[in-house]
Amino acid sequence: MTTGAIVMMIIGFAVTWGGAALCIHKAMHSDSE
Repeated sequence: MTTGAIVMMIIGFAVTWGGAALCIHKAMHSDSE
């Protein structure tokens, strides 16, 4: 694997997990209010 491919994979994971965490965080806050 090239360094570029590894970097793209890490960015992809960060976007995926970051988006999922943000949705869960928003859902929890809207439930409590």
